[in-house]
Amino acid sequence: MLPTNTSRTAALATAALAALLALTACSNAEAEAAGEAAFPDLADSAACVELREQNPDLVGTTKTNALNPHTPGYEVVNPENPDEFIGFDIDLGDAIGDCLGFDVDYLPVGFSELVPTVASGQADWIVSNLYATEERAHGGVDFISYSKVFDGILVATGNPKSITGIDTSLCGTTVALNKGYVEVPLVEAVAPDCEAAGLEAPTVSLFDSSADCVQAILSGRADAYMNDVNTVKGYIAAHPDDLDSAETVMLDYEIGIGVLQGDHAFRDAVQAALVEIQGSGLQAELAGKWALDENALAEPTVLSVG
Repeated sequence: MLPTNTSRTAALATAALAALLALTACSNAEAEAAGEAAFPDLADSAACVELREQNPDLVGTTKTNALNPHTPGYEVVNPENPDEFIGFDIDLGDAIGDCLGFDVDYLPVGFSELVPTVASGQADWIVSNLYATEERAHGGVDFISYSKVFDGILVATGNPKSITGIDTSLCGTTVALNKGYVEVPLVEAVAPDCEAAGLEAPTVSLFDSSADCVQAILSGRADAYMNDVNTVKGYIAAHPDDLDSAETVMLDYEIGIGVLQGDHAFRDAVQAALVEIQGSGLQAELAGKWALDENALAEPTVLSVG
């Protein structure tokens, strides 16, 4: 069946945006390759110059970012160059590196392996749309928050199961989630209320990436998927005839950058750089660039259990 004019227009708009963002990302990557700052105004700011003077051990180094590159808008493989990653978190990491004087490289891993990868010393930090929680911090990292969390619930077009939130509307449904997602225990916690109402508990189906979760809905193997609302909107834009949003849920979490527990110098330098990035308006600018319309700043604060 041929697509409707509306879906064709949406698909063309999505493709055009992806091409524009890829070109912008390439210009950033080219600047980095040439030894230039991707964000020279930030790097030249008085605050960042002072931070480099205060943290000389960071200048000229390379910090490896453990990331799960399957979240459109935040971090994915560049469709124009399979050797590059693009997204808000890539730019944010580059901005922090420019401010503090270090380069960034990447180690792609499964979502549930993000924290263990840094805790084991295989990578230096996590800039990968990761919700900062005490449970994750107990895995061996400290977090520096930078954004509030709004979760969207992705469903098939028309919301055939009438899902209204992380509540008893999930009874009897199958929810696709990434391994290690904070939503896993939230969905599982609905089970007693379902059973009390004489209904089946929701089934949680775990996957290694967001793309796999979405594919489960598209193939009819799952009824819902939960993630950052901007991510949900991105998947709807990519599949306007097949996917829809059921609800937006405010979760009591913030998105944070993870660093090795005990590395206070690096942690505190990242926090200070984030303060400057937010104060300059760059974080909001990057959110707009990557069409993250519901990206609310959170004051950079540290979550540590060490």
